[in-house]
Amino acid sequence: MDIKKVVKSLNVYTVKKGIAYLRQYGWKEFRVRLSERFEGIETDYGEWCKKDILSEEERQRQRDMVWEHPPLISVVVPVFSTPETFLRQMIESVTAQTYPHWELCIVDASPDVSVTKPVIAEYLTDARIRYKILGENLGIADNTNKAFEMAKGDYIALFDHDDLLCENTLFEVALAIQERGADVIYTDEDKIKGETGERYQPNFKPDFNLDLLRSNNYICHLLVVKKELLECVGGLRREYDGAQDHDFILRCAEKTEKIAHVPKVLYHWRVHASSTADNPLSKKYAFDAGKHAVEDHIRRCGAQAEVTDTKFPGFYRAKYKVEGNPLVSILIPNKDERETLRACLDSIQKTSSYRNYEIIIIENNSTEQETFEYYNEIDGRDGVRVVYWKEGFNYSALNNFGFTFAKGDYILCLNNDITVITPDWLERMIGQCQRQEVGIVGARLYYPDDTIQHAGVIVGIGGVAGALFVGMPRERSGYLRKAILQQDLSAVTAACMMVDRHAWEAVGGFEEKLAVAFNDIDFCLRIRQKGYLVVYEPNAEMYHYESKSRGYEDTPEKQMRFKSEIDFMQERWKQFLEDGDPYYNPNFSLKTCDYSLKKR
Repeated sequence: MDIKKVVKSLNVYTVKKGIAYLRQYGWKEFRVRLSERFEGIETDYGEWCKKDILSEEERQRQRDMVWEHPPLISVVVPVFSTPETFLRQMIESVTAQTYPHWELCIVDASPDVSVTKPVIAEYLTDARIRYKILGENLGIADNTNKAFEMAKGDYIALFDHDDLLCENTLFEVALAIQERGADVIYTDEDKIKGETGERYQPNFKPDFNLDLLRSNNYICHLLVVKKELLECVGGLRREYDGAQDHDFILRCAEKTEKIAHVPKVLYHWRVHASSTADNPLSKKYAFDAGKHAVEDHIRRCGAQAEVTDTKFPGFYRAKYKVEGNPLVSILIPNKDERETLRACLDSIQKTSSYRNYEIIIIENNSTEQETFEYYNEIDGRDGVRVVYWKEGFNYSALNNFGFTFAKGDYILCLNNDITVITPDWLERMIGQCQRQEVGIVGARLYYPDDTIQHAGVIVGIGGVAGALFVGMPRERSGYLRKAILQQDLSAVTAACMMVDRHAWEAVGGFEEKLAVAFNDIDFCLRIRQKGYLVVYEPNAEMYHYESKSRGYEDTPEKQMRFKSEIDFMQERWKQFLEDGDPYYNPNFSLKTCDYSLKKR
């Protein structure tokens, strides 16, 4: 923890906020939150921002750019008793744009416009700025809808009344529209303190991530939507006030796949004492509305799920209903390690609340007599079957062989050194995997010391792929809660991986040229190529008794094999690695697994 940073941040307001958090969540959560708040990405962000300023040459280049068909972008702002300083700064952040093809549509719902009206009037000499006094407060959704009605643009940008745009925001948005034909565009963002202007807590986002959006409105600011799409979905809805933007983007995502992400911090979300940005507990109604928005969205998509709050306001989890009673085939390769296997099977059989499964043990050249005695004890009992692989170790071939015996609708690849923690792990994974768009579901795994072993995988970390948050204490939630949120990823580990049978068959199983390393990564990527999602389900939790030192290639033979598998992956997935993992922001380092900023 950065003690200097802690001391620097102390003031009357932060102390009061800390006391409120302590009362709400208790000492344990307070300690965890304090540790997270002053570690990681925030440490270097101030220095990082210094390099995030346009040069005069680039600024002029953007201003001089000739657009063949420039989209008109309508920036809509509902004003409500906005302090004069913030109001001026908001307007001037629009007028300073390097992209000239915009209009600013301001509606004023202030109960007393004597402050706001004279300020806004000063800027009306610019014909691109229009202003309307509503005369009453209709609520945030309907106030914004009134601003929509004023808009003449091809695209609509939603802008809060006390926030700031970077000077190149609309330029980057226009590029995304022209180059990618996007119906929806969103950018990265950070927070800015009151009148000091200090930037902090950047939100570096992935490309469009449906399950993350169901977990939390990670898109938030800046959101730009094609006017035709806005008219199709019907604008904002007052019954979701407080989470009206979350409901809106969910409905937009139901109608288009043309959603573009601009991975640059182009929006500053202003923080003050009563804002949701700084004090989530100030607007509990907003998070209740967000939960309802997610519930309704999932229902419109044809699924059934129970949506519940996490311990963090505005973050949700969905438990999808299992349809029918599908059979799950659990594939467990094993060589000796009788007691390890016994512990695994016992945890499945004694802990699991879902019972319709079969277990296929894939025997792999064991030598110990006690192993075969144990096989004789369990084979044919309690849904367990032992099948015998006669060739050398090849993880991919072992699982492909096991699959030939599987009768299930869903195939669960499981290591023999796994023990189950959550009784409903199978229901949670099946519920996800039954969704038509999902091909693979991964779980959250811990080392025996209650640190994280797997919370999803990012392709590109370490040269090929790396698991996220390795070694982080179990009670931590990680960067923007990523360790505990359901989300789509490019890959998950096969130590515990559920696969839809149709998805498995579509790619022909695991690549047997990858005998030890990266076979699960390759498998996930090939299934993604078929149009399926790979979902990380953190609410399916288990221990993985893999040693933290396991995997070191400490013999020439192992090193040669490992290098050949790296070469294979880098060749097969060359373009993917060059483009970067779409679920990982390019501003993050590929040398760490904790969402640390890349050095600039």
